Amino acid sequence: MSVTAAPGWLASGVRAGTKPSGELDLALVWSSHPAVVAGAFTTSRVPSAHVQLCKPRVSSGLARGVLVSAGIANAFTGPLGLEDAYRVCDAAAKATDTPAEEMLTCATGTIGPRLPVDDLMPAIDAAAKALSVDGGDDASHAIMTTDTRPKTSVRTIDIGGRFITVGGTAKGAGMIAPNMDPAFAGPSDGPQGTLLVFLTTDAAADAATLRHAIATSVPKTFNAISVDGCMSTSDTVLLFANGASGVDVQGSDAFVGAVHDVLADLAYQVVADGEGATRVIRIIVNGAADEADAREAAREIASSALLKSAVWGNDANLGRIVQALGQADCKLDPDRLAVSMAGIELSRGGLETGRRDEAAAKLAAGGEALIEVDLGLGAGTFQFLTCDLTPDYVKFNADYTT
Repeated sequence: MSVTAAPGWLASGVRAGTKPSGELDLALVWSSHPAVVAGAFTTSRVPSAHVQLCKPRVSSGLARGVLVSAGIANAFTGPLGLEDAYRVCDAAAKATDTPAEEMLTCATGTIGPRLPVDDLMPAIDAAAKALSVDGGDDASHAIMTTDTRPKTSVRTIDIGGRFITVGGTAKGAGMIAPNMDPAFAGPSDGPQGTLLVFLTTDAAADAATLRHAIATSVPKTFNAISVDGCMSTSDTVLLFANGASGVDVQGSDAFVGAVHDVLADLAYQVVADGEGATRVIRIIVNGAADEADAREAAREIASSALLKSAVWGNDANLGRIVQALGQADCKLDPDRLAVSMAGIELSRGGLETGRRDEAAAKLAAGGEALIEVDLGLGAGTFQFLTCDLTPDYVKFNADYTT
Protein backbone atom coordinates (compact mmCIF):
# COMPACT_ATOMS: atom_id res chain seq x y z
CA MET A 1 0.00 0.00 0.00
CA SER A 2 2.72 2.51 0.99
CA VAL A 3 1.72 5.90 -0.44
CA THR A 4 -1.90 4.82 -0.82
CA ALA A 5 -2.26 3.42 2.71
CA ALA A 6 -3.87 6.62 4.01
CA PRO A 7 -7.44 7.40 2.86
CA GLY A 8 -7.76 9.74 -0.09
CA TRP A 9 -4.42 8.86 -1.68
CA LEU A 10 -4.18 7.22 -5.10
CA ALA A 11 -1.20 6.17 -7.20
CA SER A 12 -0.19 4.48 -10.43
CA GLY A 13 2.84 3.26 -12.33
CA VAL A 14 2.99 2.94 -16.13
CA ARG A 15 5.49 2.45 -18.94
CA ALA A 16 6.68 5.58 -20.74
CA GLY A 17 9.86 4.26 -22.35
CA THR A 18 12.48 6.18 -20.33
CA LYS A 19 13.97 2.97 -18.95
CA PRO A 20 15.83 0.91 -21.56
CA SER A 21 14.58 -2.21 -19.79
CA GLY A 22 10.98 -1.43 -20.75
CA GLU A 23 9.87 -1.73 -17.13
CA LEU A 24 7.48 0.61 -15.32
CA ASP A 25 9.10 4.05 -15.32
CA LEU A 26 6.46 6.74 -14.71
CA ALA A 27 4.67 7.10 -11.37
CA LEU A 28 1.90 9.41 -10.25
CA VAL A 29 0.83 9.99 -6.64
CA TRP A 30 -2.27 12.13 -6.14
CA SER A 31 -4.82 13.05 -3.48
CA SER A 32 -8.54 13.13 -4.12
CA HIS A 33 -8.66 15.87 -1.45
CA PRO A 34 -6.81 19.21 -1.40
CA ALA A 35 -3.47 18.76 0.34
CA VAL A 36 -0.54 20.58 1.90
CA VAL A 37 3.15 19.76 1.54
CA ALA A 38 6.62 20.24 2.99
CA GLY A 39 9.92 19.06 1.64
CA ALA A 40 13.69 18.90 1.73
CA PHE A 41 15.98 19.13 -1.30
CA THR A 42 19.54 18.50 -2.39
CA THR A 43 22.10 21.21 -1.69
CA SER A 44 23.93 20.37 -4.92
CA ARG A 45 25.04 23.44 -6.87
CA VAL A 46 23.86 21.63 -9.99
CA PRO A 47 20.22 20.96 -9.01
CA SER A 48 18.02 19.16 -11.51
CA ALA A 49 15.33 21.04 -13.40
CA HIS A 50 12.72 19.25 -11.31
CA VAL A 51 14.26 20.44 -8.05
CA GLN A 52 14.26 23.97 -9.43
CA LEU A 53 10.57 23.66 -10.26
CA CYS A 54 9.56 22.04 -6.98
CA LYS A 55 11.27 24.27 -4.43
CA PRO A 56 9.13 27.40 -4.93
CA ARG A 57 5.95 25.36 -5.18
CA VAL A 58 6.74 23.47 -1.99
CA SER A 59 7.53 26.74 -0.24
CA SER A 60 3.90 27.78 -0.84
CA GLY A 61 2.78 24.83 1.31
CA LEU A 62 0.16 23.60 -1.16
CA ALA A 63 0.49 20.56 -3.42
CA ARG A 64 -1.83 17.73 -4.30
CA GLY A 65 0.34 15.34 -6.26
CA VAL A 66 3.70 14.44 -7.77
CA LEU A 67 4.70 12.97 -11.13
CA VAL A 68 7.92 10.93 -11.08
CA SER A 69 9.86 9.68 -14.10
CA ALA A 70 12.76 7.23 -13.94
CA GLY A 71 15.64 6.65 -16.32
CA ILE A 72 16.55 10.26 -17.12
CA ALA A 73 17.37 12.74 -14.34
CA ASN A 74 16.80 15.91 -16.42
CA ALA A 75 19.78 17.45 -14.64
CA PHE A 76 22.46 19.62 -16.29
CA THR A 77 20.01 20.30 -19.12
CA GLY A 78 19.86 24.09 -18.93
CA PRO A 79 16.81 26.29 -19.63
CA LEU A 80 15.33 23.75 -22.06
CA GLY A 81 15.42 21.09 -19.35
CA LEU A 82 13.51 23.38 -17.00
CA GLU A 83 10.97 24.01 -19.76
CA ASP A 84 10.61 20.24 -20.16
CA ALA A 85 9.97 19.84 -16.43
CA TYR A 86 7.20 22.44 -16.54
CA ARG A 87 5.64 20.80 -19.59
CA VAL A 88 5.34 17.34 -18.01
CA CYS A 89 4.22 18.81 -14.70
CA ASP A 90 1.52 20.89 -16.37
CA ALA A 91 0.37 17.82 -18.31
CA ALA A 92 -0.01 15.85 -15.07
CA ALA A 93 -1.97 18.71 -13.53
CA LYS A 94 -4.30 18.88 -16.53
CA ALA A 95 -4.79 15.10 -16.61
CA THR A 96 -5.84 15.07 -12.93
CA ASP A 97 -7.80 18.34 -13.00
CA THR A 98 -5.37 19.83 -10.49
CA PRO A 99 -4.32 23.50 -10.33
CA ALA A 100 -0.96 23.69 -12.12
CA GLU A 101 0.79 25.23 -9.12
CA GLU A 102 -0.32 22.29 -6.94
CA MET A 103 1.40 19.60 -9.02
CA LEU A 104 5.05 18.65 -8.43
CA THR A 105 7.46 16.56 -10.45
CA CYS A 106 10.66 14.60 -9.82
CA ALA A 107 13.00 12.63 -12.04
CA THR A 108 15.83 10.16 -11.50
CA GLY A 109 18.33 8.53 -13.80
CA THR A 110 21.24 9.55 -16.01
CA ILE A 111 22.50 13.14 -15.75
CA GLY A 112 22.74 15.04 -19.03
CA PRO A 113 20.02 13.82 -21.42
CA ARG A 114 16.76 15.72 -21.81
CA LEU A 115 13.36 14.16 -21.22
CA PRO A 116 11.53 12.80 -24.29
CA VAL A 117 8.58 15.04 -23.48
CA ASP A 118 6.45 14.22 -26.52
CA ASP A 119 6.75 10.50 -25.75
CA LEU A 120 5.85 11.11 -22.11
CA MET A 121 2.55 12.88 -22.81
CA PRO A 122 0.42 9.80 -23.59
CA ALA A 123 1.98 7.97 -20.64
CA ILE A 124 1.03 10.84 -18.32
CA ASP A 125 -2.59 10.54 -19.43
CA ALA A 126 -2.39 6.78 -18.90
CA ALA A 127 -0.98 7.28 -15.40
CA ALA A 128 -3.83 9.62 -14.50
CA LYS A 129 -6.43 7.14 -15.74
CA ALA A 130 -4.75 4.30 -13.83
CA LEU A 131 -4.80 6.09 -10.43
CA SER A 132 -6.17 3.79 -7.73
CA VAL A 133 -5.83 2.75 -4.11
CA ASP A 134 -4.09 -0.39 -5.36
CA GLY A 135 -1.56 1.56 -7.43
CA GLY A 136 1.01 2.13 -4.70
CA ASP A 137 2.98 -0.99 -5.57
CA ASP A 138 3.23 -0.05 -9.25
CA ALA A 139 4.33 3.47 -8.28
CA SER A 140 7.05 2.09 -6.00
CA HIS A 141 8.37 -0.10 -8.81
CA ALA A 142 8.17 2.67 -11.40
CA ILE A 143 10.49 5.04 -9.50
CA MET A 144 13.28 2.44 -9.21
CA THR A 145 16.48 2.77 -11.25
CA THR A 146 19.40 0.68 -9.96
CA ASP A 147 17.33 -0.47 -6.99
CA THR A 148 16.87 -4.23 -6.72
CA ARG A 149 13.60 -3.95 -4.83
CA PRO A 150 10.91 -1.39 -3.96
CA LYS A 151 11.10 0.37 -0.61
CA THR A 152 7.91 1.05 1.35
CA SER A 153 6.86 1.71 4.93
CA VAL A 154 3.60 2.45 6.77
CA ARG A 155 2.72 3.53 10.31
CA THR A 156 -0.77 3.92 11.79
CA ILE A 157 -1.02 5.73 15.11
CA ASP A 158 -3.73 6.55 17.65
CA ILE A 159 -4.20 10.22 18.45
CA GLY A 160 -6.87 10.77 21.08
CA GLY A 161 -8.75 7.62 20.14
CA ARG A 162 -8.71 8.33 16.41
CA PHE A 163 -6.30 6.94 13.88
CA ILE A 164 -4.09 8.48 11.21
CA THR A 165 -1.76 6.77 8.77
CA VAL A 166 1.61 7.79 7.37
CA GLY A 167 2.73 5.83 4.32
CA GLY A 168 5.88 6.21 2.29
CA THR A 169 7.97 4.94 -0.58
CA ALA A 170 11.55 5.66 -1.57
CA LYS A 171 14.06 4.87 -4.27
CA GLY A 172 17.82 4.91 -4.09
CA ALA A 173 20.76 2.52 -4.33
CA GLY A 174 23.63 4.56 -5.76
CA MET A 175 24.75 8.21 -5.79
CA ILE A 176 23.61 8.23 -2.16
CA ALA A 177 25.09 10.69 0.33
CA PRO A 178 22.16 13.03 0.97
CA ASN A 179 22.84 16.51 2.24
CA MET A 180 19.31 17.85 2.01
CA ASP A 181 18.45 21.22 3.41
CA PRO A 182 14.91 21.37 4.82
CA ALA A 183 14.94 25.00 3.69
CA PHE A 184 11.17 25.14 3.83
CA ALA A 185 11.03 23.27 7.12
CA GLY A 186 12.88 25.68 9.36
CA PRO A 187 16.59 26.10 10.02
CA SER A 188 18.87 23.30 8.82
CA ASP A 189 21.51 21.95 11.17
CA GLY A 190 23.98 21.85 8.31
CA PRO A 191 25.50 19.27 6.01
CA GLN A 192 24.25 15.94 6.19
CA GLY A 193 21.60 7.18 -8.12
CA THR A 194 19.36 9.82 -6.60
CA LEU A 195 17.32 9.67 -3.49
CA LEU A 196 13.58 10.26 -3.85
CA VAL A 197 11.22 9.87 -0.89
CA PHE A 198 7.46 10.43 -0.85
CA LEU A 199 5.30 10.35 2.29
CA THR A 200 1.52 10.73 2.40
CA THR A 201 -0.86 11.01 5.32
CA ASP A 202 -4.54 11.59 6.02
CA ALA A 203 -3.69 13.78 9.03
CA ALA A 204 -5.13 17.28 9.20
CA ALA A 205 -2.08 19.53 9.30
CA ASP A 206 -0.93 22.89 8.09
CA ALA A 207 2.31 23.35 6.21
CA ALA A 208 4.11 24.54 9.35
CA THR A 209 3.33 21.26 11.10
CA LEU A 210 4.70 19.28 8.16
CA ARG A 211 7.79 21.50 8.01
CA HIS A 212 8.46 20.82 11.66
CA ALA A 213 8.17 17.06 11.09
CA ILE A 214 10.59 17.23 8.17
CA ALA A 215 13.07 19.49 9.98
CA THR A 216 13.01 17.19 13.01
CA SER A 217 13.29 13.91 11.13
CA VAL A 218 15.46 14.35 8.02
CA PRO A 219 18.75 15.27 9.78
CA LYS A 220 18.84 11.96 11.71
CA THR A 221 17.42 9.71 8.99
CA PHE A 222 18.18 10.44 5.35
CA ASN A 223 20.88 13.00 6.12
CA ALA A 224 22.60 10.31 8.19
CA ILE A 225 23.18 7.69 5.49
CA SER A 226 25.69 7.13 2.71
CA VAL A 227 26.17 4.43 0.10
CA ASP A 228 29.04 5.89 -1.90
CA GLY A 229 29.65 9.43 -0.65
CA CYS A 230 28.15 10.94 -3.82
CA MET A 231 25.39 13.53 -3.36
CA SER A 232 22.80 13.55 -6.13
CA THR A 233 21.60 16.52 -8.12
CA SER A 234 18.00 15.45 -7.53
CA ASP A 235 17.62 14.36 -3.88
CA THR A 236 14.08 15.14 -2.70
CA VAL A 237 11.88 14.30 0.28
CA LEU A 238 8.19 15.30 0.11
CA LEU A 239 5.59 14.96 2.86
CA PHE A 240 1.93 15.46 1.86
CA ALA A 241 -1.14 15.67 4.12
CA ASN A 242 -4.73 15.73 2.83
CA GLY A 243 -6.69 15.94 6.12
CA ALA A 244 -9.07 13.13 5.16
CA SER A 245 -9.06 11.75 8.71
CA GLY A 246 -10.11 15.06 10.25
CA VAL A 247 -7.56 14.44 13.02
CA ASP A 248 -5.59 17.61 13.79
CA VAL A 249 -1.94 16.77 14.47
CA GLN A 250 -0.66 20.25 15.21
CA GLY A 251 1.74 19.99 18.14
CA SER A 252 1.54 16.18 18.14
CA ASP A 253 4.78 14.44 19.07
CA ALA A 254 3.19 11.15 18.02
CA PHE A 255 2.74 12.43 14.47
CA VAL A 256 6.33 13.64 14.28
CA GLY A 257 7.40 10.27 15.65
CA ALA A 258 5.45 8.43 12.95
CA VAL A 259 7.03 10.54 10.22
CA HIS A 260 10.47 9.91 11.72
CA ASP A 261 9.85 6.16 11.94
CA VAL A 262 8.75 5.90 8.30
CA LEU A 263 11.73 7.95 7.13
CA ALA A 264 14.14 5.91 9.29
CA ASP A 265 12.75 2.63 7.96
CA LEU A 266 13.04 3.80 4.35
CA ALA A 267 16.56 5.15 4.93
CA TYR A 268 17.69 1.77 6.26
CA GLN A 269 16.17 0.03 3.23
CA VAL A 270 18.07 2.36 0.89
CA VAL A 271 21.40 1.54 2.55
CA ALA A 272 20.64 -2.18 2.62
CA ASP A 273 19.98 -2.04 -1.14
CA GLY A 274 23.14 -0.06 -1.91
CA GLU A 275 24.69 -0.94 -5.25
CA GLY A 276 26.71 -4.11 -4.79
CA ALA A 277 26.26 -4.03 -1.02
CA THR A 278 26.16 -7.20 1.06
CA ARG A 279 25.63 -5.68 4.50
CA VAL A 280 24.71 -2.55 6.41
CA ILE A 281 27.34 -0.84 8.58
CA ARG A 282 25.95 0.97 11.63
CA ILE A 283 28.33 3.56 13.08
CA ILE A 284 27.61 4.91 16.57
CA VAL A 285 29.76 7.70 17.97
CA ASN A 286 29.44 8.57 21.66
CA GLY A 287 31.42 10.78 23.99
CA ALA A 288 31.88 13.65 21.54
CA ALA A 289 32.15 17.24 22.71
CA ASP A 290 28.71 17.86 21.18
CA GLU A 291 26.30 16.35 18.65
CA ALA A 292 27.87 18.25 15.74
CA ASP A 293 31.25 16.67 16.48
CA ALA A 294 29.65 13.24 16.84
CA ARG A 295 27.95 13.67 13.47
CA GLU A 296 31.19 14.73 11.80
CA ALA A 297 33.12 11.78 13.24
CA ALA A 298 30.42 9.28 12.24
CA ARG A 299 30.09 10.76 8.76
CA GLU A 300 33.84 10.63 8.17
CA ILE A 301 33.99 6.94 9.13
CA ALA A 302 30.96 6.18 6.94
CA SER A 303 32.59 7.94 3.99
CA SER A 304 35.82 5.96 4.17
CA ALA A 305 36.29 3.70 1.16
CA LEU A 306 39.06 1.96 3.10
CA LEU A 307 36.75 1.14 6.01
CA LYS A 308 33.89 0.05 3.76
CA SER A 309 36.24 -2.23 1.80
CA ALA A 310 37.63 -3.69 5.01
CA VAL A 311 34.15 -4.60 6.23
CA TRP A 312 33.45 -6.35 2.92
CA GLY A 313 36.58 -8.43 3.50
CA ASN A 314 35.75 -9.11 7.19
CA ASP A 315 38.95 -7.25 8.12
CA ALA A 316 38.62 -5.76 11.61
CA ASN A 317 41.10 -3.07 10.71
CA LEU A 318 41.30 -0.53 13.53
CA GLY A 319 43.62 1.64 11.44
CA ARG A 320 40.85 2.39 8.94
CA ILE A 321 38.69 3.87 11.69
CA VAL A 322 41.51 5.79 13.36
CA GLN A 323 42.58 7.26 10.02
CA ALA A 324 39.04 8.50 9.30
CA LEU A 325 38.74 10.05 12.75
CA GLY A 326 42.09 11.76 12.30
CA GLN A 327 40.80 13.77 9.35
CA ALA A 328 37.36 14.50 10.84
CA ASP A 329 36.62 18.11 11.70
CA CYS A 330 35.91 17.40 15.37
CA LYS A 331 37.64 17.60 18.74
CA LEU A 332 39.75 14.49 19.30
CA ASP A 333 42.14 13.21 21.95
CA PRO A 334 43.74 9.92 20.79
CA ASP A 335 44.53 8.95 24.38
CA ARG A 336 40.80 8.90 25.23
CA LEU A 337 39.68 7.04 22.14
CA ALA A 338 37.89 3.69 22.45
CA VAL A 339 36.80 1.73 19.37
CA SER A 340 34.78 -1.47 19.05
CA MET A 341 33.81 -3.50 15.98
CA ALA A 342 31.17 -6.23 15.99
CA GLY A 343 30.94 -5.82 19.77
CA ILE A 344 34.65 -6.52 20.29
CA GLU A 345 36.81 -3.80 21.81
CA LEU A 346 39.71 -3.00 19.45
CA SER A 347 41.20 -0.08 21.37
CA ARG A 348 41.07 1.54 24.80
CA GLY A 349 42.94 4.64 25.95
CA GLY A 350 44.55 5.11 22.57
CA LEU A 351 46.08 1.62 22.46
CA GLU A 352 45.14 -1.59 20.66
CA THR A 353 43.63 -4.42 22.71
CA GLY A 354 44.97 -7.22 20.52
CA ARG A 355 41.50 -8.58 19.69
CA ARG A 356 41.43 -8.03 15.92
CA ASP A 357 41.14 -11.72 15.08
CA GLU A 358 38.22 -12.10 17.46
CA ALA A 359 36.43 -9.13 15.85
CA ALA A 360 37.19 -10.46 12.37
CA ALA A 361 35.56 -13.77 13.25
CA LYS A 362 32.46 -11.93 14.46
CA LEU A 363 32.36 -9.92 11.22
CA ALA A 364 32.66 -13.09 9.17
CA ALA A 365 29.49 -14.41 10.81
CA GLY A 366 27.60 -11.89 8.64
CA GLY A 367 24.71 -9.57 9.33
CA GLU A 368 24.85 -5.89 10.22
CA ALA A 369 28.36 -4.64 11.00
CA LEU A 370 28.43 -2.49 14.13
CA ILE A 371 31.19 0.06 14.76
CA GLU A 372 31.14 1.90 18.08
CA VAL A 373 33.42 4.82 18.93
CA ASP A 374 33.74 6.67 22.23
CA LEU A 375 35.69 9.92 21.95
CA GLY A 376 35.71 10.38 25.74
CA LEU A 377 35.16 14.12 25.56
CA GLY A 378 31.52 14.81 26.37
CA ALA A 379 27.89 13.78 25.88
CA GLY A 380 27.59 14.22 22.11
CA THR A 381 26.24 11.22 20.22
CA PHE A 382 25.21 10.43 16.64
CA GLN A 383 24.45 7.40 14.48
CA PHE A 384 25.21 6.97 10.78
CA LEU A 385 24.41 4.16 8.34
CA THR A 386 26.46 3.04 5.37
CA CYS A 387 27.19 -0.24 3.57
CA ASP A 388 30.22 -2.23 2.51
CA LEU A 389 32.11 -1.41 -0.70
CA THR A 390 32.33 -4.44 -2.94
CA PRO A 391 33.80 -5.37 -6.35
CA ASP A 392 30.24 -5.50 -7.66
CA TYR A 393 29.83 -1.77 -6.98
CA VAL A 394 32.90 -1.03 -9.09
CA LYS A 395 31.83 -3.35 -11.90
CA PHE A 396 28.34 -1.86 -12.01
CA ASN A 397 29.47 1.75 -12.10
CA ALA A 398 32.34 1.16 -14.50
CA ASP A 399 29.90 0.82 -17.39
CA TYR A 400 26.80 2.62 -16.09
CA THR A 401 26.15 4.47 -19.38
CA THR A 402 28.00 2.26 -21.85
